[in-house]
Amino acid sequence: MYLIFGLGNPETVYHTTRHNIGFMVADAFAKKQGLQLNSTQFESLRSKKAHFANNDFILIQPQTFMNLSGRAVQAYCHYYKVPSTCVIVLHDEIDLPFGTLRVKHKGQDAGHKGIRSIIEHLKTDAFTRLRLGIGRPSQENKVDVATYVLSPFSSEELKGLPTFFKTAIDRLEKVLEAAPESMV
Repeated sequence: MYLIFGLGNPETVYHTTRHNIGFMVADAFAKKQGLQLNSTQFESLRSKKAHFANNDFILIQPQTFMNLSGRAVQAYCHYYKVPSTCVIVLHDEIDLPFGTLRVKHKGQDAGHKGIRSIIEHLKTDAFTRLRLGIGRPSQENKVDVATYVLSPFSSEELKGLPTFFKTAIDRLEKVLEAAPESMV
């Protein structure tokens, strides 16, 4: 069984910010799969167990703030006896241009505090990440990274989100089909 974690911040003020793209993709995937994230467990919203490409999964949105995401990931892995290699994390990535994505199966946190929390709680970096590109703030704007990731998408980016979500869901489905633990 796989545990898929969409990362974000739970308060309404953050719902449409760049930092919550993991929540947004998780919501879009849930909708496509006919799932609802309405059960609560381990400081998280979660779906019921579902099935895709011969694999069972649970879709989860930690309701702690991003920097504490590891608590929920660790609790779910322990409770369901799922190894870290069966964890898939959907998260924002400033080092990728908006609308691009990459799959990463191991590695450091690259400054992402949600990923850092997960690595610290699992005591390993052996889990799959779907890195969702949100781009960096432009040099001319002189906006710091924290302000940038916690700000809403631009009107141009908002227009591109539906296509981005479709691409991200397609990639997530390919990762599920490929059995991530065999690639770590």
